[in-house]
Amino acid sequence: MPSALKSLRRSSPIPKKSSPKDLVLERNQAIKITQKQTSISSSIISIKETLLKDEKSKNELRKEDLPREVLHIDHIKMYWKQYAFQLKEDGMETFYNALIKRDPILISDETIELTVDNLVQFNYINTHLITFKDFMRKQLNNHFLDIVLVQAPPSENEDKFLTGKDKFAAMAKKNPELNTLKNRFNLDIDY
Repeated sequence: MPSALKSLRRSSPIPKKSSPKDLVLERNQAIKITQKQTSISSSIISIKETLLKDEKSKNELRKEDLPREVLHIDHIKMYWKQYAFQLKEDGMETFYNALIKRDPILISDETIELTVDNLVQFNYINTHLITFKDFMRKQLNNHFLDIVLVQAPPSENEDKFLTGKDKFAAMAKKNPELNTLKNRFNLDIDY
């Protein structure tokens, strides 16, 4: 057995103490080897990658090749309403009401303005604006069309009624006969 141990000790390498210079040299040699390997692998051309690049370039249309017809306000309104009723059928009442309340405004040759009443509508419609733009671009055959959301300033003419008396007073201004009906039938408006 002692002879087997001697042969084992001879065959196993004994770690040497390395100086800092030796460690730096070994590290630099390892870096050079990995740099050579990466430069070799980067010069290899992959058939798969080449085919994928070709397919992508075929599928992507150049922006100049996209259709660009002149926009007419009548066509815009027609497709605007069509999309609004499609939204109503899908249960998107907020978007539907915003589209129906005001007509679209053609700001420039390819920009349409959609005015909304409040921030809730603005945020809700903004999340669905891409599908709306895609629909309008396809229908109007103009892929350069842009739709801009604008929040309407608060209107001072709108009356906000706080109580039933306020509502009745506003209706009585429009139709004074309501006061005579209230008095004749001894109605109480406090609700």
